[in-house]
Amino acid sequence: IEAHVATGTHTALIPNRISYFLNLHGPSLPVDTACSSSLVALHKAAHAIRRGECEQALVGGVSVLCSPTHFISFSKTGMLSPDGSCKTFDERANGYVRGEGAAMVLLKPLATAIADNDRILAVLRGSAMNHGGHARTVTYPSSLAQSNVIAQALREAAVPVGTVSYVEAHGTGTPKGDPIEIEGLKMAFARVAAERGEVLDERTCGIGSVKTNVGHLEAVAGMAGLIKTILCMRHGVLPPLVHYRKLNPRIALEGSPFFIVDEAQPWATRITEDGQLIPRRAGISSFGFGGVNSHVVVEEY
Repeated sequence: IEAHVATGTHTALIPNRISYFLNLHGPSLPVDTACSSSLVALHKAAHAIRRGECEQALVGGVSVLCSPTHFISFSKTGMLSPDGSCKTFDERANGYVRGEGAAMVLLKPLATAIADNDRILAVLRGSAMNHGGHARTVTYPSSLAQSNVIAQALREAAVPVGTVSYVEAHGTGTPKGDPIEIEGLKMAFARVAAERGEVLDERTCGIGSVKTNVGHLEAVAGMAGLIKTILCMRHGVLPPLVHYRKLNPRIALEGSPFFIVDEAQPWATRITEDGQLIPRRAGISSFGFGGVNSHVVVEEY
């Protein structure tokens, strides 16, 4: 144990070092809600900007797998895929795959970004977070809680539900979690659409998950999903869900607006009845294994 062990391993020092290095004076804090950490951080940062605590915010996440401890523990709980491939929403889904990564975005008010002539990647329309409360176990996901957080983000976004044409799912590739997530999505979209008198057409909103490409980046998972979605908007393409062959039989998509993006396809833009172009819009979900759920709605600039 050396003198630098404390400053080198304490989670508070991760954002604190960035503030120190860049001489930033606003809030500088770690957010740990497990898998949903970076999306929760995005939600909290947006609120901090709205409250005037800061003018802009660096929001990110980092996941470094430098110890076998959690690999062994998660393996013994049956969470990890024994063959090392993430098969989200597939009938062969058998657990998640751990991945390393780091990602960061700069968040600032849209009017300020326009005035500063920034390269604007996307617009955050709405965000929400909640907890599942008491469930069967502390790690058991709740479709009702997930539907509530998605519905709240949709309400805050204040856009027609039918204009959200892609969802970057949490999609861990577990036989239990995948069907629960789809049920939550279906409930949320149906509830908010009903509140607004909207009728949702079938097969109008694709679903995918970057975890099939890079694994589950845990604390960085939400940020990875956000960046993937922004890249999809930039290129106007929805990439296929890797390793997907056949839908998990416990998932039913009939009668819902959702479909699995099983092959690369153009991300079509839509036109309003009066000829106005509707920007591409997407929802991004990130759910912590301790019960903290987060969802954000973004649109292309």
